[in-house]
Amino acid sequence: MVDRKRKRGRKSSTSAASPDQGEAADVTANRIADNDLDTEPSEALAQPTRRARGRPRKTEQEEAGINPAASPERRSARHLECNGDGLVNGDVRHLVPPIPDSVVRKVVPSMDAVVKVFCVHTEPNFSLPWQRKRQYSSSSSGFIIGGRRVLTNAHSVEHHTQVKLKKRGSDTKYLATVLAIGTECDIALLTVSDDEFWEGVMPLEFGDLPALQDAVTVVGYPIGGDTISVTSGVVSRIEVLSYVHGSTELLGLQIDAAINSGNSGGPAFNDQGKCVGIAFQSLKNDDAENIGYVIPTPVIIHFIKDFEKNGTYTGFPILGVEWQKMENPDLRASMGMGANMKGVRIRRIEPTAPESHVLKPSDIILSFDGVNIANDGTVPFRHGERIGFSYLVSQKYTGDSAQVKVLRDAKTLEFSIKLDTHKRLIPAHIKGKPPSYYIIGGFVFTAITVPYLRSEYGKDYEFDAPVKLLDKHLHAMAETVDEQLVVVSQVLVADINIGYEEIVNTQVW
Repeated sequence: MVDRKRKRGRKSSTSAASPDQGEAADVTANRIADNDLDTEPSEALAQPTRRARGRPRKTEQEEAGINPAASPERRSARHLECNGDGLVNGDVRHLVPPIPDSVVRKVVPSMDAVVKVFCVHTEPNFSLPWQRKRQYSSSSSGFIIGGRRVLTNAHSVEHHTQVKLKKRGSDTKYLATVLAIGTECDIALLTVSDDEFWEGVMPLEFGDLPALQDAVTVVGYPIGGDTISVTSGVVSRIEVLSYVHGSTELLGLQIDAAINSGNSGGPAFNDQGKCVGIAFQSLKNDDAENIGYVIPTPVIIHFIKDFEKNGTYTGFPILGVEWQKMENPDLRASMGMGANMKGVRIRRIEPTAPESHVLKPSDIILSFDGVNIANDGTVPFRHGERIGFSYLVSQKYTGDSAQVKVLRDAKTLEFSIKLDTHKRLIPAHIKGKPPSYYIIGGFVFTAITVPYLRSEYGKDYEFDAPVKLLDKHLHAMAETVDEQLVVVSQVLVADINIGYEEIVNTQVW
């Protein structure tokens, strides 16, 4: 007789399996071979097992060579690697959930419209402005829109010498032409003359401005690989934020999806597969995690309409004033404001701004285009949201008029002002042009710009640059449209300027 009692402790390696156990294993193997499982894998995992001392008894699935701890998707993937056709002792393709046709139709066209942007840059040499620096290459993302055009970031093609585009799944790079660069909004518009590039690609459609907690998916070609990458998150904040590349403040979306180097210019999709923004920057800080920023559709549409209307990019207009909040009740009373009156006080006005002829310092701006301004400078945006009133100004185009209501000497006045772009004494960018300079007697004269300060003093130029230059950069205003701040950047040694060799970055009065 065969003793069928299970002994305590480790089973002897010389002991033979009982006939009953062998028959059970054969039956289980036959059932799997016939693809006649009584229960789904999840149900099999859910069945309770009796725990005993020593090594646990193998289940029927383990004796048949199936690991119940692995997920159905992982088991099916292993079978696909073994056979290539997904069949191992029977058809196990039912373990992989099928992808709905609606998802395929929604995702695939959106992915095909995302392209990889290759750019060769040749930046100007501000120390030797008659030369250029060594060229370098970069890669970023972009996407196809209507009219045989491609959108990407302005910093992706800044100081470009050559731009090429490659579609998803293609091995061909197509030469692209830059149509317009919007430095303030960090958007660039490209096109490709080769008809082959546009074959079989559907342009993306723009969606509405998303709400908080709406799901977004960022698609692009970031570092870490050569193929397309997809990250997902939600909209965590909507406000007027600082655009690093353009040194401007425009409407932006904050999301918690990962945005890395190379994602710049890639689209952000909503759950309907429509583009709701362009990824362009992220926050790198020890106290913050997963904070990325997206250029929303209102800014993108403004850029495109501006180009279509004028044939070139003219920029986003500004009001041209410095203002302060009126949250202090004593300050409001001193300015003659009533109990229910709200607004902001004008501190200074740009001398080059068109509204400098009608507005005056200490005027209280009550409303802009019929929208009342609060004491903290915000206006109603959407349900439960407020936003800085500069958003209303940025929705206008260069040359447009706006109605401004102000309080002056306890009297309410209304003016129609013409909006224009900002004229800074020290420009924030040179818009891809070479720096201006003049050489006489070995003295190199050049105009001060933010790129010049960054080139001479590094990224921390706001701390390392001379105080006089920083004071002009932060507080001074241009008196005329063509005014420039000029310095002697260096002195080229010659017999005529002996004794002046040590002059470096000295302001010309």
